[in-house]
Amino acid sequence: QVQLVESGGGLVQAGGSLRLSCAASGRTFRMYGMGWFRQAPGKEREFVAGTTGSGGRTRYADSVKGRFTISRDNARNMVYLQMNSLKPEDTAVYSCACDPRGSYYSYDYWGQGTQVTVSS
Repeated sequence: QVQLVESGGGLVQAGGSLRLSCAASGRTFRMYGMGWFRQAPGKEREFVAGTTGSGGRTRYADSVKGRFTISRDNARNMVYLQMNSLKPEDTAVYSCACDPRGSYYSYDYWGQGTQVTVSS
């Protein structure tokens, strides 16, 4: 069982930035594939970004490429999502996810999420 706790959400104006953090439990965090997802009201949950255990490979949704950056600190069991040039359509609950087997395409564990609201 992996516990994931997100933080860093809030209210920001369009064009602004936020950095989300996710703290993960587990002694083998460096092997976990990690990702970020979001869900806006009335919409399906969608993939935002993912990274391999080493952080050497990343992938992004087309809607956030060039604006968002996923990173991780394996010494601290942390994964981050730096969000720049935010748009109102980025408003959603953002959750981090984990695959202890290392995939960054599929995930087994999810956090509760943190709200991000972008005002126009």
